[in-house]
Amino acid sequence: MFVHDSYGAVTTGERVQLWSYELTGEGIRSFAERYDPQGFHLSDNPDGPFGGLVASGWQTAAVTMRLLVEGYLQEAHTVGSLGLDGLRWPEPVRPGDRLSATLTLGEKEPFDEGRGLVHQEIETHNQDDEQVLWVDALTLYPREP
Repeated sequence: MFVHDSYGAVTTGERVQLWSYELTGEGIRSFAERYDPQGFHLSDNPDGPFGGLVASGWQTAAVTMRLLVEGYLQEAHTVGSLGLDGLRWPEPVRPGDRLSATLTLGEKEPFDEGRGLVHQEIETHNQDDEQVLWVDALTLYPREP
């Protein structure tokens, strides 16, 4: 794993393969009941818009965040985030899908006297290599270790 203790240690184009996680129907419904109770996140109805149960995009984002924390952020010395410049869910996530994520460290720019900004492109794919999430996160790193 790459350990970046400062903005200067980050090299544009570096890729970090993150861990994977399998979603279950029960987990999809449980998340939906609490946070996104739309019918297609709660029901297996084959006549619904997705032909069955699908995960909330917000659940896909939350799982991806967990993979990012466990596979990179716990060791990297980031100092927060400004948010996202883009978020897409190009394909639905279904029960039994195994999601894996990849982080690519992108464009860098100075932010203020003590911090630098790095665009982090995060892509999540299912077991069939279909992209199910894409995000451009704006992450801050300290200028000095």
